[in-house]
Formats: sequence, structure tokens, C-alpha cells
Amino acid sequence: MATNTQANPSTELHVIFGTGVLGKNAARELVRLGKRVRVINRSGKAANLPAEVEVVKADAYDVAQTRALTEGATAVYQCAQPEYSEWVEKFPPLQASILEAAATHGAKLIVAENLYMYGNTHGRPMTEDLPYAAHSKKGKLRAQLSREVMDAHASGRVRVAIGRASNFFGPEDGAISPVIFEAALAGKSINVMGRTDLPHTLSYAPDFGRSLAVLGTRAEALGQVWHIPSNAPLTQHQFVQMVGEVVGKPQKTQAAGKLMLSLIGLFNPTMREMPEMIYEWEEPFVMDDSKFRRAFGTSPTPMRQAIQETVDWFRARSS
Repeated sequence: MATNTQANPSTELHVIFGTGVLGKNAARELVRLGKRVRVINRSGKAANLPAEVEVVKADAYDVAQTRALTEGATAVYQCAQPEYSEWVEKFPPLQASILEAAATHGAKLIVAENLYMYGNTHGRPMTEDLPYAAHSKKGKLRAQLSREVMDAHASGRVRVAIGRASNFFGPEDGAISPVIFEAALAGKSINVMGRTDLPHTLSYAPDFGRSLAVLGTRAEALGQVWHIPSNAPLTQHQFVQMVGEVVGKPQKTQAAGKLMLSLIGLFNPTMREMPEMIYEWEEPFVMDDSKFRRAFGTSPTPMRQAIQETVDWFRARSS
């Protein structure tokens, strides 16, 4: 283990596992709130973080290392995940190691999740109290992981809060965003999945990260699941049109169905995992975030602003 920055020891310590788009935005918000922040990843490097953030290289699967790095922590954030094609084998031991570290030191554990555990709700808006009805491999895994952390909270082993968001986009996102925004800026067709005429909640990644910081600094968040504030659902067609308006170019889409995704998956391990999740794009997919808004008084970044910020980031990166 090695660090590349010294942190200010005068404030409470918040430790974030993962320096993807969620971990980075949680770190920025925690620094803004005056917290001491340590982020953990495999390289010991992370660009575009405040100078106050301590970046540590470590193996999060190694319980001895996670315990050592979280000693004295007030809160621990689980924003790390394995490669999409390796979830089943690698996600449970990753979460178990981080949970054990938080429990050892009596730290709060804040977990970032998606909506897979609810399964296909056939258009019914998803609320935090909706029963888990996953029918996909990854959805069942998400349900299992979520139950494990909430059971740990119920038993008194560790204090937990879970933040969930829908499919997200934004600056620094390496999943959905490049497919949409790089194509839009290049004047190419944007690849989408399923139907383009159905409402779908899209979350803004910076809002997700900032909301995790809220959950880690508010005692009333503990012991509960929270849906992150997100804008009203749009169809994929409406979203792409809005991207086109911001970019200043008309946009075209190319929709892939389950068969096409399966064919692409023959050559791409990540795409091989997509066909079982296409149900999200074949019926309305709507997340209810009213509980979070009522409790914490926060709202999402307006959609057009979120798209503008994302376009600006991808445009700057390509220049």
C-alpha cells in the first residue's frame, strides 16, 4: 500500500473504495463539507480530485488491507465493483471485505447500488419498499448483496445506508456516456437498446456521488434504502433529441435488440452480459425518488444542464 497525498488530520475521516465517477463525486462533495477524505483504488492514482484527497493503492479483496485503511473512519463508502462480466465471482468477496472493515472500526457503511434487484416491474414505478423480484443473474446477485448489508445492520454488526440510482450518465462516466456523447459529437448514430419510445429514468452520476455523501453525513439515513434524486423520465428518443440540441447537430439512433446484443456478446464479454438486462429498455422503467427529496430537501441537476455539462466534458477530452 502506498499513498500519493497527505490528508488534513483535523477532520473526521471518510474512506471511499473506488475512484470511478461515483467515488470521485462523493469525494468532492465530502471535501466541500470539510471532511477528511481517503480514496482507495488499485493504482494509487486518480485524476481531477481536490488536493486534500488522499489516494491510496490497495487490494480491496484483502481484508487486512481494508481494515488497516479504514482505521479511525467515520464512514466507509462502497463505490467499487468488479468488471461487469465478473460480478458473480468477484462482487461478494469484494463487498464482504469492505463490510468487515467498516464493522471492525464501527464506521458507517454507505453502499452504492442500482435497481436490478427489483426485476421487471412492468412499468410500475420503483419505490424503496418494492419487493425484490429479480429474474436475471445479476439482479439476483444485487438482491443477495443488498440483503447481506441490511442484515448486518439489523444484527447490529454495522450501520448501513444504501443509495440506489437508475442507469446513469455524466462527465467521467465510462459506461453509457461514451456511447452516447462521443457518437453525438462525432456526428455518428447513437447506439441504444430496446425501444426508444418508452419513459426511462436516467440518473446524473454527479448527483449520485453527491447524494452518497449526504447519506454518509446524515444520521437519519442509516438503516434505510434511498433512491437518488433524478429527473423525470424521458424516452430514449427525447434524451437523444436533447443531446442533439445541446451539441448543435441532429442525432440519429440505432437500436439493438436482444438478438443483436447476443451476437455482439460472442466477441465482447461486457456485451455478453447485456441481453438479460434489456427488459429495462423494453417497458417503462421509472424510479420514484420522492423519499430522498422529502427527507433531505435535495433535487437533481436539471436535465438540460446535466447534458450540457456532460457534452462539455467529452468535448474538452476530445480536443
